[in-house]
Amino acid sequence: MPARPPIAHPPHVIITGGSSGIGLALARLYAARGARISLIARGRDALNAARLSLGTQASLHVESADVADGEGLARAVAACEAALGPCDILIASAGIVEPGRFLEQDAASVDRQIAVNLQGCIHAVRAVYAGMAARGAGRIMLVSSGAALIGIPGYAAYCAAKSGLRGFAEALAFEAAPLGITIGICYPPDTETPQLDRERLTRPSEAEVIMGTVKPWPAVRVAERIRVGIDRGEREVFFSPTLFALARLAPLIRPLLLTWFARRLRR
Repeated sequence: MPARPPIAHPPHVIITGGSSGIGLALARLYAARGARISLIARGRDALNAARLSLGTQASLHVESADVADGEGLARAVAACEAALGPCDILIASAGIVEPGRFLEQDAASVDRQIAVNLQGCIHAVRAVYAGMAARGAGRIMLVSSGAALIGIPGYAAYCAAKSGLRGFAEALAFEAAPLGITIGICYPPDTETPQLDRERLTRPSEAEVIMGTVKPWPAVRVAERIRVGIDRGEREVFFSPTLFALARLAPLIRPLLLTWFARRLRR
C-alpha cells in the first residue's frame, strides 16, 4: 500500500449528519483530539444542541444544509472551509431510513432515501474532492450500512442506496489514490441512535425477525472503529465477522443466510 499523504494538524474534519447519532459521536472523538470540526445537518436546533454538547473548548463550526441539495451542500461546505480552513477529512454520515414494504411505500419515500443516502454522499464528496486533489491530500469516509451487503425485506430503497454507495466508493478509490486522496467506506450494524428508535416504529415484522436477533452497537463504539479506519486509511471498515464474511464470501454466505431468513419467516 502506498504511503498515505500527511494530514494537517489539527485536521479540519467535516461531518455531514453530524448533529446526532454516529456523526455526533465521531465529532466528540475528534474534538477530544483537538481537531477543527464542522458539522452539517438539516436541523438548526439539533446543530445548536450538538454545539453545546461538544463544549466551548472545541474549534467548531456548524452549517444547516440538506445533503440531497447538491448546490446547497456545496455552499455549506464552502462556508465551513472559509471558517476553519480546507477540509482534511470528510465523513459523509448523513442518512435516513424509512422502512416499509415496497408495495405500501409511496414514491416520495423511496426517492428521498435514494437522494439522501446515495446522492447526498456523492454531493458531499464533490464539494471537497477538487480541493483535496489540488492539495494532494485528503481522506474521505462514506458511512454505508450492513444493509449494503444483503437484502432485507422492508428495506428495498435503503438497501439499494447503501449498495450503490459501495460501488461508488470502490470505483472512486482507484481514481483518488493517484491524487493523494484515500476513499473509505464502512458498514455499521444497527446502532443505538435516535434514528434507530424512529425506524423501529415502522419496521415490518419480517424485517424484525431478521434484524432483531442482533443487539445494536453503541454509537461511540461504532464511531471509534470508524476513526481507527480513517487513521489507518482502510478502504473498507467492518464491525463483525459476519459482515466481513458477507462482503468477502458473498456467493457462499448469502444463499445460506437467505435460506435461514426464509425459514424463520415461514415460522
